Amino acid sequence: MASWQYAVDRFCCQYLQLEQDLDFPSADCLPLDVVQDAIFRRLFALGAVRHGPPVRYQVRTLKELVSRITASIDDWDEHAVSDNLMSALSGLLSTPLPAEAASARQRCYVTYRLSALARDPDEVGGGSAEVPDVTLLESRSLISAGGTTGLRTWEAALHLGQYLCANAAIVSGKRVLELGAGTGYLSILCAKHLSCASAVASDGSDDVVDHLADNLLLNGLRDASRVRPTTLKWGQALVGVDERPGNGGGPVDVVLGADITYDQSVLPALVATLLGLFELYPLVEVYISATQRNEETFEAFLDASRRKGLVVEDIEFPMPTRQRQQAPFYSGRVPIRLCGVSKAGRQP
Repeated sequence: MASWQYAVDRFCCQYLQLEQDLDFPSADCLPLDVVQDAIFRRLFALGAVRHGPPVRYQVRTLKELVSRITASIDDWDEHAVSDNLMSALSGLLSTPLPAEAASARQRCYVTYRLSALARDPDEVGGGSAEVPDVTLLESRSLISAGGTTGLRTWEAALHLGQYLCANAAIVSGKRVLELGAGTGYLSILCAKHLSCASAVASDGSDDVVDHLADNLLLNGLRDASRVRPTTLKWGQALVGVDERPGNGGGPVDVVLGADITYDQSVLPALVATLLGLFELYPLVEVYISATQRNEETFEAFLDASRRKGLVVEDIEFPMPTRQRQQAPFYSGRVPIRLCGVSKAGRQP
């Protein structure tokens, strides 16, 4: 792949993921007609993106792109800014924009490309590599009006997703339960791309669970036997519940949880739920990913787990720096801890 193709692909993936700090192609690449044409065809041509970013984001990105192209041109007899890009910018600038406050509350499309699952061009009959993705409707504001953080995908889910992509056998053919599913990223990833037998995307917020249906539909997962959204309140008894975790009350093989240990007040209920799952499904495997914003909080989870006979073991899966990341992209400024949880004394 030519260097400009890698740069364009990286930029396009970041754009579709609504990254705020985009890696624009270098000043050496931007004047090239082939580079400008590739960006236009992939991002700004009519119908190029089925589920595009908000108009404000499109305008900001395209203005910055045109500005960088202009600054990179030394010889205007040899190079120019693409007419197609200028026309696209004019069209966006003429589009009425919603108020910023309304934009902040609006859910928007976010597409996460899964470079770890990219297929070689030779496998798909030549051409460019085939890169799977997950598209979600998210609220990009930090906390929604309902007080939940579950309407956007967080770094810990993306990191755990990368681990599963690299170790697909963990979920392939298995029945998966996701705790604190939020946008459903992990459940959708497992069902759409990692061949799990079924997935239950559970969350304690009814508002979050209601929104999951949109994301399942976006990813072609209308069939409830593949991914089933459900409300699951941590700490409540699981035994004897008709709609308990699992497909139709069936067994669960793998439990996943990302950023579910950030609130000390819910840790006793979370640990109680994990204990209940081990009682119901003694052979279940549990994987938890936690962004360590506050080390005291995770230590509180470790203490609560130890007191109840749970063993939490770190899994070695280094997080690449931002410069070394390929899609999806997520911040490397705060460490993410990946752990396996088991019941003390459980026989292998």
